[in-house]
Amino acid sequence: MDIRNKANRIRLLNFSTPQMRAFHFSWFAFHLCFFGWFGIAPLMAVVREDLALTQTQIGNTIIASVAITVIVRLLIGVLCDRLGPRKTYSGLLLLGSIPVMGIGLADSFETFLIARLAIGAIGASFVITQYHTSIMFAPNVVGTANATSAGWGNLGGGTTQIVMPLIFAGMLMLGVNEALGWRLAMVVPGVVLFCTGIAYWLFTQDAPDGNFDELRARGELPEASGENGALQCFMVAAKDIRVWALFVVYGLCFGVELTINNIAAIYFFDNFDLTLATAGVIAGLFGLMNIFARTLGGVFSDLFAKHGGLKGRVRWLLVALICEGVALIAFSQMHVLSLAIGIMLVFSLFVQMAEGATYGVVPFINKKALGAVAGIVGAGGNVGAVSAAFLFRSESLTYQQGLFYLGLAVLALASSVLLVRFSDAQETEAAIAYRDAVGEDTGAGALSLR
Repeated sequence: MDIRNKANRIRLLNFSTPQMRAFHFSWFAFHLCFFGWFGIAPLMAVVREDLALTQTQIGNTIIASVAITVIVRLLIGVLCDRLGPRKTYSGLLLLGSIPVMGIGLADSFETFLIARLAIGAIGASFVITQYHTSIMFAPNVVGTANATSAGWGNLGGGTTQIVMPLIFAGMLMLGVNEALGWRLAMVVPGVVLFCTGIAYWLFTQDAPDGNFDELRARGELPEASGENGALQCFMVAAKDIRVWALFVVYGLCFGVELTINNIAAIYFFDNFDLTLATAGVIAGLFGLMNIFARTLGGVFSDLFAKHGGLKGRVRWLLVALICEGVALIAFSQMHVLSLAIGIMLVFSLFVQMAEGATYGVVPFINKKALGAVAGIVGAGGNVGAVSAAFLFRSESLTYQQGLFYLGLAVLALASSVLLVRFSDAQETEAAIAYRDAVGEDTGAGALSLR
């Protein structure tokens, strides 16, 4: 689709434009979705005792929490194309808040598994976040906009590791026992998600010039495709090998991040004899790197594009993936706490930069099927997480061994990036769009406060 009046600057303290409101609401909503999605992870040591869960059962709940997101992410991209990101995001937030609050009703492995499966649907919020920023920002900053909004959203995976144990401790201070405390703690992110869904509806719009309904009424946007048209659009994206290459790539970075978010707290708790709160703080550092790391991936993607075009974006993605794999293998071999934390932060840096670099490429694959492309690639992250989770559900395989094998898989499959190629015509079109977006504004492409 051809969207006009995209922003060529990211002015962080400017809330008056629809572009910046979409930017801030999308990352904040995704942040809260991450908070609800992984809110139970730092409390798993308590849940494990309360529900008498085995390692295999915990592994199954991890798989459930990310498996359902694969299907929802595939569907959500098509809904964005048809309904617009505003309606889609508001609906997902409102509906997603229900299982987040409802997980406290679980009283067995089976009911807990079903609750985590239902909660996993809000992970599809990532696709809407990337869709919304992709249609709001021009080619010279779209990589940075996508990476920053997603990175600050992923930050929720870090803050939840720190904040949820504190909320849990607050519940205990009120006099409740641990079994009731973790259940009441999960009500907090659920309520905030519900309120954010209402705010998203009230304060954002689909595109710079209005909502999709308004643009279609004015003839500035093609009519929404019917079921056959939506399926055709999806199939066009699905037949492009570059989409599936990025599907694999995103599984190698975002899939790995989801896996670490699920196991980090209990990994440090068990292997380094730490308290639940301390393990949560250390695990939270991994996610907190998102405050700048994923943004750096997008910034470098835009910089590589300035000098190397679309090929430059692809080359940078390959470099980030290789560095991620090496750092993950190193992290798996750490037995001293201080060294483990240091290498984990290096590993986190490259994981998140690879994610930002991936969605620095996505907007240029197929503009007419942006939602479908974003959905398929986003689903790849969850497929990667599901695949990785099988390494951590076996009683015969330690978490450290699982991390080592996961690092080897990242290095082996990083070559998938080489399948992402662009024709000379696409390179030329992207170069012209980049120059047009920059125009006379020599500062365009940079993050600024005003």
